[in-house]
Parts: sequence; structure tokens; C-alpha cells
Amino acid sequence: MELELRHLKTIRAIADAGSLTKAASALGVAQPALSAQLKRIENALGGRLFDRGQRGVRTTPLGELVLARARNVLPAVSELQRDAVRFARTLEETDRLRLGGTHGPLLGGLVERLGASHPAMPVTTYTSWSEGEIADSVTEGRIDYALIGCCGAARPPAGERLEWREIASDPVFVMLTADHPLADRTEIGLAELANESWTDVPGDGCFHDCFTTACAHAGFTPARVYETDTASSVHLVQAGRAVGLCRATFPNTAGLVTRPLAGTPLRWRHLLGWHSAARTADGAPAFFELARAAHAEAAEGNDSYADWLHGGSGPLAALPPGDFHHHSVRVS
Repeated sequence: MELELRHLKTIRAIADAGSLTKAASALGVAQPALSAQLKRIENALGGRLFDRGQRGVRTTPLGELVLARARNVLPAVSELQRDAVRFARTLEETDRLRLGGTHGPLLGGLVERLGASHPAMPVTTYTSWSEGEIADSVTEGRIDYALIGCCGAARPPAGERLEWREIASDPVFVMLTADHPLADRTEIGLAELANESWTDVPGDGCFHDCFTTACAHAGFTPARVYETDTASSVHLVQAGRAVGLCRATFPNTAGLVTRPLAGTPLRWRHLLGWHSAARTADGAPAFFELARAAHAEAAEGNDSYADWLHGGSGPLAALPPGDFHHHSVRVS
């Protein structure tokens, strides 16, 4: 029997699980079948890979050697497969630019600027609430650039495989009806909203945990949080069922106001990501500047945020214009 990648995956699964029973469950096979497969692998490699005991399995010296090689080989093969798929898709998609993003005003603003600066370039877009899904699409070559957001100082998804640049870091605002008792305030303390229900857009980052922590610091636990799409969140606020957590760049909406939270307990970072080996990677500096311009317009387009910026309530934590290279960081 020749050793195959699936055999290395089996060895790794047994070592990670610590027992054949748990490994069989993780692999979705019956334990007798896994035991028989392990015996065939050991015969092919010339010796036992695991010693069995009452507390599970333990790797033998031979097992340690094979496992160490497997932990190097398997990620390398996975990376090779991802690169091959991305390269093949790149060859198929040479006639258009593909952008992906999470929901918000920046993607539309970026597309608008691309149309003005490169009118002959076809552009397609894809949106998802999942930052991880967007990042995976860039890694796999399905889209060229990712325009996403993440909470505070959180690491961007697929940080070890993609290049990321921070476009700006904004405070998180609260959205209220225009007739809410706190709507005329220039900023609102989080504790003043302790009795409210909340709504926000779902994501796969740490924002919900950070919000819960901020509420705990303010002395309360949110009674109810509705995670739903942007339109439904706006509807819940308009109906008086909740107050909304929103980006400071959220556009002005009739009947609603957005206000900063005192002390800026939550922040949202806007990021542009791409693969360094992609055919479009050379255009990253130009796309970065276009994304910055889209963010600046969105910031000025929200009256409350514009007042917050120009009134000295807090600086816009965007990167200095043109300082692309200095802030180039590959997260590893």
C-alpha cells in the first residue's frame, strides 16, 4: 500500500483526538474500520504509530516522526490547492474586476469611483454578512478585493494569507427615532440605554462579545439583541422596538438620528484586503485611495458624524492621505 494524503489526515486526526473512538467520530467512520485502516498504514510504514492505553492512544517515536512530517505536508498541500484554484480562476476572469464586501456604504462608493476613474472596466460585486466568507473568496480567487469591517483591534480573517490595509477606524454610533427622549443629545452614555432592546447586523467577528462587555462595564446586561439585516434593523428602530448599533458612516435616514456613544466604547475598522499574488495586486494602492475617498464622503454624509469630527469630539482615525506604504501590514 502506498501512503496517501488521506492516510496522513487519519494519523493527524487520531493524534489530535487522543483516542480511536473520538477520532472515528470526528472522521465519521466506524471505529473498527478506523482500526483496520490504521493497521494497514502501520504495515506500510513498518511499525506501530500509536500505543494504546486506558487513557487513549499515545504516539510512538515512529508516530512522532510521521506526525511531525504530516503537520508540515498537509498545510502545504492545502495551500498548493488553494493557489492552484485561485490561479485557474484568475485566468478565467481577466476581463473584469470583482469586488466583495460586507454591507455598508463604502462598497457602493468604491464602485462609483471606479466607474468614474476607469469607465471601461467592468466591475462585479458580491456582498455577505460574513467577513470570513468574503476573505475566503479572495483567498480562493473568486473575487479580487475585499472591503470589510472588523471590531476594534480584532485580527482580520485569513490574515496569514491576505494583505490588509486599514482605511479608517470609526466610532460605533447608536440609531434612534427622531422623537426618542435622548435624540436631542450630542452624545449618549451607554448606561442611559440600559432598558432598551437592541438591533444590529450579524457578523462572524467579535463585535457582539465586545458590545456585551461594554454593557457590563456600563453596569447592565442587554435585555434583548436582534441580529438581522440592515433593512430589518432600521424597521425595528423606526417601529420603536429597539435602538440600533450602527457604523458612524450610516447614511442619514428620514425619521431617524444617529448619535455617538460617550467615551467611544466601541470602534469599527474598515479594511481593504487582497492576495499578493493576484493579477490585480499592483492596483492595490490606487484602490486603497479610492476606498479612502469613499469613506471620507460617507463620513461627511452623516450629519451627526460630521459634527462629531469637526466639533472636536474625537479625531477621525483614518490613515494620513497617501501614506499607503507606511501602513502596509501583513497580519501573521
